[in-house]
Amino acid sequence: MSQWFENDEFWEHFAPVMFDEKRWAGSRWEVENVLKLAGINTVSPVLDSCCGVGRHAVEFAALGHRVTAIDRTATYIDAARDLSDAENLDIDFILGDVRSFIRPACYRLAVNLFTSFGFFDNPDDERAYVRNIRESLSEGGCFVIDVNGKELLARDFISSEAWEKDGSILYAEYTIEDSWQSLKNRWMIINENGKRYEYTFTHRVYSAAELSRLLTDCGFSSVEVYGSFDGKPYNNNADRLIACATK
Repeated sequence: MSQWFENDEFWEHFAPVMFDEKRWAGSRWEVENVLKLAGINTVSPVLDSCCGVGRHAVEFAALGHRVTAIDRTATYIDAARDLSDAENLDIDFILGDVRSFIRPACYRLAVNLFTSFGFFDNPDDERAYVRNIRESLSEGGCFVIDVNGKELLARDFISSEAWEKDGSILYAEYTIEDSWQSLKNRWMIINENGKRYEYTFTHRVYSAAELSRLLTDCGFSSVEVYGSFDGKPYNNNADRLIACATK
């Protein structure tokens, strides 16, 4: 039985919303700060896991790093490859399932950015994924994972929102489920031609303590938690939940 994130139409229809001009504009700043958080100050092999349309992968490569980028959505990999080619960058793009990808001791840095974690129905799949990331890192390597933390979700929670963008109308509903273990989403878009697309999906949400425990349980030796890419504390003023796990 397929899982919601395996529906390519979902990613294609909502790509313009998820990867708008504001997100693209922040890509270089995010990458530069990820490198600082991870203590990477020399050219290094980098794994961009769940790379999407490649907005971070191309920035890592533009800074000279040797990048492998993997995603399961073919249109995203195609778009990322086109962008890389236009910038004359050499990136190893892989169309595949991150749950089965592993290259032992190959990378100094691995990243999973923009809440691309918590999608698998079975929590064992998430643990296997994290273990594979650890195995793919060299000794002392760092895994940086960026999500919308449970504490932030509780602080800023809204049950619905609607907005207009580039002639399309978007609507979203959110419901907390399983005693704050997961977030149910119902997203709808009506494009400029009146065509309507609607999707419902659920993903697991993590607190800072839960995410740190998962990473250490999967073999990472230490975990540092931050509230933004520029390293501010994870507290009531945090923007994101960013964990840096060291092998």
